[in-house]
Amino acid sequence: MDGPVWRRPVLSFDAPSLALAFIITLTEMTEVVALVFALRGDSGSIQSGARGAIAGTAVVGVIAFGAGALLIQLPPKDLLAGSAVVLAAFGLFLFRSTLKSYRRARLPAAAHASGGAGRSLQFASGFTVGVVESVEAVIVLLGIAAGGQATSALVGALAAGVLLVVVAALVHERIRKVKVPTLKLVGTSLLFSFAAFWGAQAAGLSWPYGDLGLVPLFLLFLLVVRGAVELLLRSTPPVQVETKG
Repeated sequence: MDGPVWRRPVLSFDAPSLALAFIITLTEMTEVVALVFALRGDSGSIQSGARGAIAGTAVVGVIAFGAGALLIQLPPKDLLAGSAVVLAAFGLFLFRSTLKSYRRARLPAAAHASGGAGRSLQFASGFTVGVVESVEAVIVLLGIAAGGQATSALVGALAAGVLLVVVAALVHERIRKVKVPTLKLVGTSLLFSFAAFWGAQAAGLSWPYGDLGLVPLFLLFLLVVRGAVELLLRSTPPVQVETKG
């Protein structure tokens, strides 16, 4: 029986890959937008923080575009195996971030309070979070592109960015109430699902029903990740946060 035929469908669309790119970008960029709104403090303006976040995201985007162009020139089978490893590793990283998000969500409301910040600090903070969160998203997007779905990665990321900008413009106050822990839970489960799916393909295995095999994998990892989060939350004491009177 012949092994799998490796092609490089750079200009094709793949729904699961597009969904992964969309959710990961939405997850990471939601944190950027939420922080920008949080940084405005008493000044009532988000312009400095927003400019910093846009600048940081743009810098990472330019670098990632060049890196992606180089990646897709490498052998597809090796890229698929490498992508599986990268996604699994980042899945572990995002799992830690997911756990922290659930812990923060259970803290008293007073623990989330923050004061205002100067314009320079707002810009610097916005730039920093824009770079950090963009890098985290780009790691996954490059993994998708390396797996032969560059177009899906780009379209998914752009769609998430446009949606988030529109939502932020329409609901200024509610954007900070977006349930980031849930987004991260879904994103982490998707990363592990794709890592397992592509890892098996790189090893020469074929999934029954093709991409539909991602559905049970996602549901399985969703249960495992959520269960692990709850287990760790219960096994560690809550962090005591001191607040000033």
